Amino acid sequence: MSDHPLVTIGIPTYNRADGHLRQALESALAQRYEPLEIIVSDNCSTDNTAELVKSCNDPRIRYAKHCPGLGPLGNFNYCVEAARGDYLLLLHDDDMIDADMIETCMAAAGYRSDYGIIRTGVRTIDNDGNTTFESRNRVVGLDVTDFFLGWFTGKTAIYFCNTLYNTRYLRELGGFAASYVHDGIAIARLAARYPRVDVEEIKASFRQHPEDQSTFAIKVKTWARDFRGLLDLMIRLTPPERRAEIRKKGGRFLSRLSFNRMRAQQPSLQKLISWFWVVHIFGYRYWR
Repeated sequence: MSDHPLVTIGIPTYNRADGHLRQALESALAQRYEPLEIIVSDNCSTDNTAELVKSCNDPRIRYAKHCPGLGPLGNFNYCVEAARGDYLLLLHDDDMIDADMIETCMAAAGYRSDYGIIRTGVRTIDNDGNTTFESRNRVVGLDVTDFFLGWFTGKTAIYFCNTLYNTRYLRELGGFAASYVHDGIAIARLAARYPRVDVEEIKASFRQHPEDQSTFAIKVKTWARDFRGLLDLMIRLTPPERRAEIRKKGGRFLSRLSFNRMRAQQPSLQKLISWFWVVHIFGYRYWR
């Protein structure tokens, strides 16, 4: 519909032509919503990514290859800058969205273009596409403080694939920050400043790879620092009378996430060093 907001699906990618990129692209192309554009931002892949995108032969796709590469964050922010849509969905090249995801979000927003974020529930899938976990988005109608607390208590899950960002507002914030939790930072800042829309139903799939845990383990200290930075931001964005609640519950939740990143660490000495770093950064002593 010409009077409906344009939505951009940005797919940052690197060497996934023989992986799940085709599935991610197909899920974007299957959207029932119009108007829609798809940006494939290629971080200087050395495989046949360009040929795969060309084979889709769809005028809604814009393909850009960046050599030398922009790095992951630069690739994400290229999608922010290049997007023509009122809203941007950043879809990792191994994630997927349901065919009615964009239409459901825009209908829930009344086809308005002034919301900060629009979010749905999300499922976690494995390499073969099997569902391993489901999280409905049970924070509908909650204020920003209770929205934050909803994340800490399992009422919602934060991922790129289940979030539409207001493109203009995100640009005004400077795009995605240099942090491992750039999605959470952007969501927190936009949710505190602008109205949001929540859809309870699950409409997106985040793919969890077996190698992810070992990758996390290498960078536990950085993850913990970035989680602490996100917590401090959320505290600042919360009314003074509720900051202690956010500090307590958010500290427990985010320190546990930090500890989860070190489960695959070997040897035990490295795990012990990481444990002390998390304790130092958060001040919570959980051993799980």
